[in-house]
Amino acid sequence: MRDYGRFPRVTTFVIAALTAAATFVCISTVSAQTTAQPAPQPAKPHPQAAQAAKPAQPPSAATQASVPPAGGAQPLLLGQYGDWGAYMATPGGKKVCFALAKPSGSQTTPANRPRDPAYMFVSSRPSEKVKDEVSIIIGYGFKANSDASIDLGGTNFAMYTQNDGAWIKNAAEESRLVDFMRKGADLIVKGTSARGTQSTDTYSLKGLAQALDRVGQECR
Repeated sequence: MRDYGRFPRVTTFVIAALTAAATFVCISTVSAQTTAQPAPQPAKPHPQAAQAAKPAQPPSAATQASVPPAGGAQPLLLGQYGDWGAYMATPGGKKVCFALAKPSGSQTTPANRPRDPAYMFVSSRPSEKVKDEVSIIIGYGFKANSDASIDLGGTNFAMYTQNDGAWIKNAAEESRLVDFMRKGADLIVKGTSARGTQSTDTYSLKGLAQALDRVGQECR
């Protein structure tokens, strides 16, 4: 069984960085970049590092990813691949790499319920021997003791939830999920908020394989 109590600690840097990506968008017209570029200066992160620093406004369709410094380290954009960005940082001298995307489409039931932006990321932390860890920031507080789910081509993966984050419940399934994601066209994430709102987010997987390859090159 996976020790879920460790997640707020081991993902503090990555969650804070990713969820504060206020200007991240999926730009299909941007070709892959092969050299690291400094990320633009971000908005001030949320005071609680393990929670999302919420974007004040939705991102513009013409801007690149922006991720905040965390642990004294500013993440670098390694490349934009289809709908996914690849990033690297070295908080405390320990390298962290991740691929990031936001939903290509979202729905709520009841309709049009307000929520903060959602993100999916796949992260690697070599110093902890963590590779391709799939996580979600959903944009609201999950209903207590509820599971979220990923549907990829009819195959479902349960996700443990805590606050506004979700992780694969059965760690043994994670490598199979990532393999499916590399080959798939899109996936669907479903969750229920503390107020009972049901959300359905669709993520395009275009460019994910290339982003993960770039992450793998940087974080071996």
